[in-house]
Amino acid sequence: MTVALVSRQGRQLQRYNSCGSRLIVGCIPYKVKTMPCDPDQAVEVLVISSSKKRQEIMFPKGGWEQDESIIQAANRETFEEAGVLGHLEVSVQTFFVYYTILSSFVRGGSSLTRTAFHGSQDSLGRWRYKSKSHDKIHEAVMFPLNVTEELYYWPEKAIRTRKWIGVAEAMAECKHSWMKEALARLVKRLSSEDLEMIP
Repeated sequence: MTVALVSRQGRQLQRYNSCGSRLIVGCIPYKVKTMPCDPDQAVEVLVISSSKKRQEIMFPKGGWEQDESIIQAANRETFEEAGVLGHLEVSVQTFFVYYTILSSFVRGGSSLTRTAFHGSQDSLGRWRYKSKSHDKIHEAVMFPLNVTEELYYWPEKAIRTRKWIGVAEAMAECKHSWMKEALARLVKRLSSEDLEMIP
């Protein structure tokens, strides 16, 4: 497989909601061990280092751009930052909703008339959080990604490390409370729901 080894740069194509919040998408890359020695290690997640603080771990995420669907954006960010490919998972009955991305969405009494997240009932959730580097509010949605391939080279290999760890370790080490909440939802989903895969 031939893949581009350059991350997208710039903010010219970034999507924002009507409040000016940048729209962020990301994934929790995971794999399930078939015969774990410890039941608590049945699920492993792939974490990456922050590009600015190498000791901090997080899950891949980044801006959703105007020339891609939300699913394409989630896959792209995960490839660029973590160097993995896989299947995004959603329940089949609402698969089509992810492509309804240029309509309005009413939330908390505020009408978002620019781009808004749709179909996120099948994502792990939607969060508003404050960027540590730019002191701005972002709106993020996270998806589960069942990893099928790990690449030796990837666009941000020089500035990030990656490692597979157990859920408990990820919960303890990740500094982003909203990412930990997304992880808790993933674990709950894996134990209770049948998922369809998007190739």
